[in-house]
Amino acid sequence: MTETLVLRVDDNGVCTLTLNRPESRNAVNRDLFRAFRAHVEDIEQQGDDIGIVVLKGAGDHFCAGHDLKSKPHADSFGWLRQEMLILERLTKLRQPVIAAVQGSCYTGGLEFALSADFIVAAQSARFADTHGKWGLVPGWGLSQRLPRRVGQAKALEMMLTCRPYTGDEAAAMCLANYCVSDDELDAKVDDLCRTILANSWHSNAENKRLVYETDGLPLPDGLNHELMRNAGFDPAMRKKGEPIGGRGKGA
Repeated sequence: MTETLVLRVDDNGVCTLTLNRPESRNAVNRDLFRAFRAHVEDIEQQGDDIGIVVLKGAGDHFCAGHDLKSKPHADSFGWLRQEMLILERLTKLRQPVIAAVQGSCYTGGLEFALSADFIVAAQSARFADTHGKWGLVPGWGLSQRLPRRVGQAKALEMMLTCRPYTGDEAAAMCLANYCVSDDELDAKVDDLCRTILANSWHSNAENKRLVYETDGLPLPDGLNHELMRNAGFDPAMRKKGEPIGGRGKGA
């Protein structure tokens, strides 16, 4: 390949991954997904100096979804499972993951965004699930992640109407954590990164793990899990009662 389908920049603890097919509104084909998978695997294995991951799209759009012009894989179900599992691995990274969304965030692109821990939307953002327009059903986790994010009734509304929702509407329904003007998007993401990175990276990772591991458990089971699977203090803590002051990555 002569083009870099996923751009990566590591800077002061922030790893930014940019889907890079702007001429196709960053629609995802197999080559892009392979490149994305390689970055996720590298962060899993070599990510000690990364405290947070930012996912964005090149140009004016986040991601228009799966590239329907791509020739189907010979083993369509097997490849679909690989794609679903790599988005699950993105979610399970120790690092918090932020999706910075402007322009189109449709269907598969929405599934990418839902795999992040936070969504920061620009006012130009348009969120939609258009599986129904194409006679398709979700395969990258939308039927599971969307109801957990916005509630069952709102998720069904999005899935059955296939209509786009603005960034402001996404924030109102808690699909997005924030909605800001397009020219403020990068600054808002940077500010959120700085705020998170200033805290213990060990605590950030373990808090994230506990929340996801106990999702759906009855309260008594969740409380027991928190106690028995607790990772304890950050090893970088200088002394009891003193704030870590950022960069405390722990084990």
